[in-house]
Amino acid sequence: MKLIQTVKRRMGNEEKKATPGGGTGRDAPIAKGKAASSAGGVKAAGVKPTADGSFPNLPKLRETAPGERAELFRRKMEVCSVVFDFHNDSNQREKEAKRQTLLEIVEYVNNTRNCFNEALMQDVVNMVGANIFRALQTRNKDPLAFSDPEEEEPSLERAWPHLQIVYEFFLRFVVSNDVDPKIAKRFVDQNFMLKLLELFDSEDPRERDYLKTILHRIYGKFMALRSFIRRAIQHVFFKVIYECETQNGVGELLEILGSIINGFALPLKDEHKDFLIKALIPLHKVKSLACFYQQLSYCMAQYIEKDPRLAYNIIMAMLMYWPVSITSKQVLFLNGLEETLEITQPSEFKRTQHMVFRRLALCITCPHFQVAERTLFFWNNDYIVKLINQNRRDLFPIIISALYKNSKQHWNSAVHGLTFNVLKLLMEADPQLFDECSAKHRAEEESEERNVARRHQKWQVLRELHASKCAVK
Repeated sequence: MKLIQTVKRRMGNEEKKATPGGGTGRDAPIAKGKAASSAGGVKAAGVKPTADGSFPNLPKLRETAPGERAELFRRKMEVCSVVFDFHNDSNQREKEAKRQTLLEIVEYVNNTRNCFNEALMQDVVNMVGANIFRALQTRNKDPLAFSDPEEEEPSLERAWPHLQIVYEFFLRFVVSNDVDPKIAKRFVDQNFMLKLLELFDSEDPRERDYLKTILHRIYGKFMALRSFIRRAIQHVFFKVIYECETQNGVGELLEILGSIINGFALPLKDEHKDFLIKALIPLHKVKSLACFYQQLSYCMAQYIEKDPRLAYNIIMAMLMYWPVSITSKQVLFLNGLEETLEITQPSEFKRTQHMVFRRLALCITCPHFQVAERTLFFWNNDYIVKLINQNRRDLFPIIISALYKNSKQHWNSAVHGLTFNVLKLLMEADPQLFDECSAKHRAEEESEERNVARRHQKWQVLRELHASKCAVK
């Protein structure tokens, strides 16, 4: 009963908050395509409105004799398969009648045991498919125009007053103890799952949240679909990586994967490692990384906890995909690199240390102060400082040179202060090695200055020779 009250309260609140430009009330229009059904399509019989165009007026389930409720429940699901056009304000009475009918059947399944028998499963899937499978709203964006996905207002689904209750009904179906997955898998099949995954591209975050919960529940309950769901998600990621670069539901899919990865048995199967290397790691090069960075980092961390040797693959791939010109993305990569190094074993760190700290040295001297500042914050991490000190013979020469350049050339005062703090930490860690590296850096600088002076002198000789030849002519 609490579920129905919650849904009704949400519906009432959303109707009050409806706005002309993008409201969520039941009278708001919606851009919809043809409703697609699953598992054989919606039945034709009993689905159409009455002859005068009104929504069929069926008796209440609670007022019907118990022996007739199953048939009435089926008929109510059939009439709820009628999809209304929310482009305009027509059929308001019928839309409200359907909404009330949907609320009634959700209340019925919430309070009735054994209501989902095998004979009704096809009707359930047909009704749900008729309502949720549709052409999604899309925005015509200029690919050359700069936009921040995090700052854009989401485009809300205007048919949400109906869709929300349908999703709630289907969620009750999936989690119901009355539903035997061995029987239900004939109706919630692979074709249904592919259509469900396509809906993750919806711009409405409320819909994606429902889809995330439903897909996670299906994955947990329908053992036979697990491998197929992983492969289908992998193909969604392939499309994002190699074709469109944008998909609204990547973050939600990664959230589901995070819990899936957490449940992987050890040792990891080759299939799961391939998923990481081929589908997850390449997501770092997608332009819209900022939209799902946190979820992707969590998946990376889960893999490393399962198999610490995978830290090498993840770190080397990050260095390969490292952004060159987008500084905000560089800061994201630095965040991800620190999080990865924090859970990397010393043996794996040693394999990647030269490549990692050559990249960090370049970031330290980056003219953009946020990149330089974020890199210098690595020395606030005790575990990373410990790893650096353990391998200081190899790493100090790389870092000290970059720090000295920063102290003389960088324009930002905050970066200057952090640079001197890091130099002080290195000096305290090993004064003798620090002095050796400093002396080596000064010798390299002096050698470079001599080379520059020699080069200028040669050019000056060439200019004078050219000038004398021109004078003779």
